[in-house]
Amino acid sequence: MGIFAPAIDNMNFRKIFVFYRIPIAIGLIALGFVLGFEVTWWIAWIPFLVAAIMITAYFLIGPMTLIQGYIESGDMDGAQKLLKQVKYPNLLYKPIRSSYYMLQANFSTMGEDLDQAESQLRKGLETGMAEKEFEGTAYMQLGAIAQKKGNTKEAFEHLKKAVQIGLPDKDNEAMAYLQLSSICIQRRDFRNGKLYFSKAKSCKATNPQVVDQIKEMSKYIARIPG
Repeated sequence: MGIFAPAIDNMNFRKIFVFYRIPIAIGLIALGFVLGFEVTWWIAWIPFLVAAIMITAYFLIGPMTLIQGYIESGDMDGAQKLLKQVKYPNLLYKPIRSSYYMLQANFSTMGEDLDQAESQLRKGLETGMAEKEFEGTAYMQLGAIAQKKGNTKEAFEHLKKAVQIGLPDKDNEAMAYLQLSSICIQRRDFRNGKLYFSKAKSCKATNPQVVDQIKEMSKYIARIPG
């Protein structure tokens, strides 16, 4: 228990520091004035500077630095509550803003609010993704949403763009190719259906669900003539 106590204390300190940035900044500004009037203005600038940094962090970063910890521990409700604390998402630093919209989209998708998820993904893409793999993931999610809505043309375009840009791992890449293959087969474009399925297999996915889908699709592909 004693080994983990410092880590817990550090996490609690971080939470307090993030949650109460504005009150702490106000306190530091007050301290700065006291030091300025009672001691010297040469020292007063230090709390003023720290207060300015904290206020800037409140608007440019918000509570986003804590969210990863909540997600890793499986506390999705806690992560959602933190996201709701972001009052001015347009003021967030661009890479953080795109992550904010991506997370919002994931939660909206989990809640089956596809229109909201689509809107948030588009906002994230407009902001600009920090890494190409995240951009590819966003287009893959847009493709999945379009497919759920029955818009196979838009789904195909998004999924194709996702694999062109790049995805974070081979499991996601295999899933995207499987979806492309499925759309082609629905269109009776068997040639490209088989081509995309071959690319899905070549990804050598390790995720059990993806592997099972490839096995099931393989049985269907084998029955297609040509």
